[in-house]
Amino acid sequence: MPRINLLPWREEQRTERKLKFTIALGGAALAACAFSFIAYLLFGSMISGQIARNDMLREEIKKLDRQIEEINSLENDKQKFISRMEIIEKLQRSRPEIVHVFDEIVRTLPEGAYLTGVKQTDKKMKFEGVAQSSTRVSAFMRNIDSSEWLKNPELEVIETKKDNSIGSSFTLFADQVTTVGADNLAPKPGTPRKDVVARTGSNP
Repeated sequence: MPRINLLPWREEQRTERKLKFTIALGGAALAACAFSFIAYLLFGSMISGQIARNDMLREEIKKLDRQIEEINSLENDKQKFISRMEIIEKLQRSRPEIVHVFDEIVRTLPEGAYLTGVKQTDKKMKFEGVAQSSTRVSAFMRNIDSSEWLKNPELEVIETKKDNSIGSSFTLFADQVTTVGADNLAPKPGTPRKDVVARTGSNP
């Protein structure tokens, strides 16, 4: 005699499909969670790496800033050093000039006159002295005007004492001539130097 299954097969089929769907849904949810967790770790690692790179860049920028400050400081020191070297070089060049200037003062000062004071401000020379007469002062000015190292004589004051015992006191200004290669302008041995005016002048 044949056997007949009287169980609700449709209900079993529906239950089976529901179970499969639930399993599939759980698997999908589990896969989504796993993917989300992996993505979280991946993005977290990327963010941490970028933060580390940013920190490294900040440190390098700070190092570069310090190096730039050091370079600027060295540049300033270099400019100061160059300025000092220029001053020293200028003094070295002017050292023989002042020798020539003082020699020229002695040569241009006529007989019957002497200086009581010499003052230099930059390239301006101030001479204070006493002369037997105003003619000696004029001779001194002519000698300065024909000099190689002194130019533009200007008489500020000449005063004759009442007792006329020491002559006339005077104050005179002149400009120092700055010449490149001053040593080359010095008279060579055997070369006659031009005579100084008023050395042979007659007494008044």
